[in-house]
Amino acid sequence: MEVLPAQPSVKGPAEMFTGDVYFDVIAKGEEPSRMRVNTVRFAPCARTAWHAHAVGQTLHVTEGVGLIQSRGGEIIEIRPGDTIHTPPGEWHWHGAAPDHFMTHLAMWEAPAPGSGPESEWGDHVTDEEYHHR
Repeated sequence: MEVLPAQPSVKGPAEMFTGDVYFDVIAKGEEPSRMRVNTVRFAPCARTAWHAHAVGQTLHVTEGVGLIQSRGGEIIEIRPGDTIHTPPGEWHWHGAAPDHFMTHLAMWEAPAPGSGPESEWGDHVTDEEYHHR
C-alpha cells in the first residue's frame, strides 16, 4: 500500500476549456492500470471543448449545477449525485451552469498502449451552443 501525496491543482488549458476550470489529479493510471480520475471544478459558464474518449468517460457530480450535451442531443442539467456515462467515441461537452459553480469527478480509461490517443479534442463550445436550451 502507498499513500500518495496530493498534487497541486492545475488550471485547465485554454485549448480544452472555456472559462476558469481547475482540476486535481487523483489517479494517473500508471501501468498496469489505465484508469484516470480527476476532480474538476468549473466556475459559472466554464466548460470543456467538444471531445470524445476512446474508451468512454464517467462523470459524477459532487457540487453545484452543471450542463452536459452529446453532439446532436439536448443540453441536460446535472446536479450532485448524478452519474453520467458517455460511451466510447461519443462527442460531448460538460461544464457549469451560467449561475452556479460545478464540481465533478471525471473517470476514464486510457486505451491499451499503442492503440491510439485516449481523448480527441475538437472546437470550443460557442456561447450560442452553450446558451441554446
